[in-house]
Amino acid sequence: MTRFSVVVPAHRVQGYLRECLDSVLTQSFGDLELIVVDDASPDACAAIAGEYAERDGRAQLVRVPARAGAGPARAIGADRATGDYLLFLDGDDLLLPGALAAVDAALRAHQDPDVLLFAHERTDWWENVRAGGDDLTGDPLAATVAVWNRVFRRTFWHERRLGFPQGAYEDVVPVQRATLDAGDGVAVLDRACVRWRERRAGSFSKTPGRAHFALAARYEELLAAADPDERTRLFPPAIAHLLAVLEDPGRIREADRRAFFREAARVHRTYAPGGLAPRTPEEKALAAASWGAYEGLRRAETRRVRVARRLKRQKKKLRARAMKAAYRADLRRGLDPALAVYGAYWNRGVSCNPAAIHAKARELAPHIRGVWVVSSRNKHKVPEGVEYVIEGSRSYWRTMARATYLINNSSFPGGFTKRQGQVYLQTHHGTPLKKMGLDQRRYPAGTHGISFQKVLDHTDQWDLSLSANPHSTEVWERVYPSASYQALEAGYPRNDVYFGVDDADVARVRQELGIGDGRTVLLYAPTHRDYQKGFLPRVDLRRFVERLGPSYVVLVRAHYFYGADAGLDHHPQLVDVTGHARVEDLCLASDALVTDYSSLMFDYACLDRPIVTYAPDWQAYRLARGTYFDLLSGRPGETPGAVATSEEELAALFTDGGWDSPEAARLRSAFRSRFCPYDDGRAAERVVRRLFLSGAQTS
Repeated sequence: MTRFSVVVPAHRVQGYLRECLDSVLTQSFGDLELIVVDDASPDACAAIAGEYAERDGRAQLVRVPARAGAGPARAIGADRATGDYLLFLDGDDLLLPGALAAVDAALRAHQDPDVLLFAHERTDWWENVRAGGDDLTGDPLAATVAVWNRVFRRTFWHERRLGFPQGAYEDVVPVQRATLDAGDGVAVLDRACVRWRERRAGSFSKTPGRAHFALAARYEELLAAADPDERTRLFPPAIAHLLAVLEDPGRIREADRRAFFREAARVHRTYAPGGLAPRTPEEKALAAASWGAYEGLRRAETRRVRVARRLKRQKKKLRARAMKAAYRADLRRGLDPALAVYGAYWNRGVSCNPAAIHAKARELAPHIRGVWVVSSRNKHKVPEGVEYVIEGSRSYWRTMARATYLINNSSFPGGFTKRQGQVYLQTHHGTPLKKMGLDQRRYPAGTHGISFQKVLDHTDQWDLSLSANPHSTEVWERVYPSASYQALEAGYPRNDVYFGVDDADVARVRQELGIGDGRTVLLYAPTHRDYQKGFLPRVDLRRFVERLGPSYVVLVRAHYFYGADAGLDHHPQLVDVTGHARVEDLCLASDALVTDYSSLMFDYACLDRPIVTYAPDWQAYRLARGTYFDLLSGRPGETPGAVATSEEELAALFTDGGWDSPEAARLRSAFRSRFCPYDDGRAAERVVRRLFLSGAQTS
C-alpha cells in the first residue's frame, strides 16, 4: 500500500501549481500518490496537472465539472486516496524538502498515530520566510487550525466520517474534530514541513467580507456536538481564533466589525463552560457582549502602541546620539599602534582570510592585539581566548576609533569614519566567477537594493586589496575603482591549510566526521542563487548516493544564507555538514568536490583533487547574475574538470569514472595554474609581514 496520499485542490492557482507539484514529486521519500482535484478552475490548472499526470505515474488528475469549493474538492481527493496517510496541501503552498521522510520517521517512532501535527513556515509575496509561530508543546487544539499542517491516518479519517462542509473555514470542523477524537493518538513533529503562502491578492485570507462570519457557525457546530470535557478544551482556542479574525483587516472590514463581534459574543454566551473565567481583557468584553468596552480596549491599545513606538524611537535616537558623541571623543584620541580589528562575513564569526591572518599574527607579531567584531547572535562562535566586541556596542565604537589596522572580508557595520593613519586591508572572500561590484548594475535582479555609491564610498576606505590571482586583481580594479588602495597579490591565507597536509591529517578529520576507512568522500557544496529562497538541491541526494553504492559518502554543505542545516533526510551515506565550523576541514576530508558556481572551487584547486561542476541551471544563473567566463566551455583555465548538467550525467560521471579521468586532470591543472599561482602555504605570512612588520621579507 502507498504510504502517503497527497491531495491538492486546484482553483485559480496556475501561477503556483507547478512549484507545488514539484515540491511533492521531488521528495526524497517517493512512496506517495499525488491527487490533484481541478475544482472547475477557469485557468490552466487542469492542463498543468494533466502534464504531471502524463509524465509521472504517481500523479493523477480528477476534474470536477462545476465549482465545488476547496472542502468538497479535498473530500473528492480523499475518497480516491489509497495511502496509509492523507496529507492535504493547497495548490499555492509547498511541501518542504525532506518533509515526507521526516513525517514517515515520526509516524513510525509513534507507532503510526491517528494524527501527526507538524510545524510550518509562512512566506509572503516578497518571499520573506518566517516561522509559523505555533507552540507545539501545548494543546494541539491551539495550533493553527488548518488541514495542511498535519497528516491523518486514512482509515481513521473515513471511520470517523470526517469531511469538509461547503463554504468558508471548511477545515475547522474536521481538523478540530479529528484532534478531539484522536485523543492521545495525536503525535507532534517539531519540524517545518509545509510552507504556507500569503498571497497579495486572490486568496480568501486577503479578501475581506461577510464570508468570514462563517467561522462563528463552524465553532457553534463543534461546540454544540462536544461533550463537557471536550468543550472545556475546545472553547479557549475557539474564542482566540474568533478574536484573531476580528482583528484582521484582511478578513473583517471596519464596517462589519461590530456585527462580527456580536456573532462571537453569542458563541461565547451560549457555549462558555461553567467556571471558565475569561483570560484576557478582550475576552472579558466579549463575555459581557460589550462592544463599547472592546472598542475602548482597542483605542487604548492603539495609544499604547503609539506611545511605545515613540519611546522606542526616542530611546534609539538618544542612544545613537550618545554613541556618536562618545565616538567623536574617541576619534580625538591617538591611534593604538598595536590594535587590529577583524571582521568576516558581516560579523558572523571568526573565519576566512581574516581568521588565518589573525592566527598568523599571533605567531609572528604577538605585539599586535587582535579584536574581532561579531553580532550578538554569533558571539557563541568565537573561540575561547579570542577577544571580541559586539557590533554597535560602546566597545565596538571605541575599538573602531582607536585601531590602527582594520581587516575584513566584507565590511564593518555602522558607517564608521576611517581616520588618517588607519590601514584597511580588504581581503575579499572568493575569486569572482559571478559579476561583482559595479558590474552588478547590469544585473539588477541580484542587487537587492545595493547602493553603488555606498559601495564606492566603502572602496575609498581601503588601503590594500588582497588578491588570490591575476584574474581577481583585474576584476577588483575595474569593479571597485578607487585610487585609495593597492593590490596585494599574496594569495589567500585561508588556503594555507591545504599545503603540507598528510594522510594523518585527512584521517583525523574523517574520524571526527564519523567516516570509516575505505570510503570515497564527495563534498557537495552548491552556492546560493539570488532567484532561489532556501536550500533546494537540484539533485535527489538519496537517489544519487544509492546509485553510487555504499562505498561513497556525500558531505552536504548548504550555503550559509540558507541556515544552519540542509534539512536532509537521514541516510547512512549522507552527512549534513552545513553547520561545520571549518569548510577547510571538509575539503581535506573529501576525495572530490561537487559544486556549481561556488568560489570554493578556486580554493579546492589548491588540493589538486578532482572538481566536478554540476550546473543544471547554468543559463539561468548567467542571465540572472552574470559571469566573467564560461564555466562549462571545456576550455583550459575556465572549466576545472568534469561537467554534468543533469542528475543522470552526474551519476554517470562517478559510475563510469569520468570524474577522475586524464582529461579532467588536464583541465584541473590548467585551472589551478590560472587561479592559484600565489597559493603556496605562506600567504598569511606574507600578509602579516606586509601589514604589521613593515613589509619584512619572509625567511
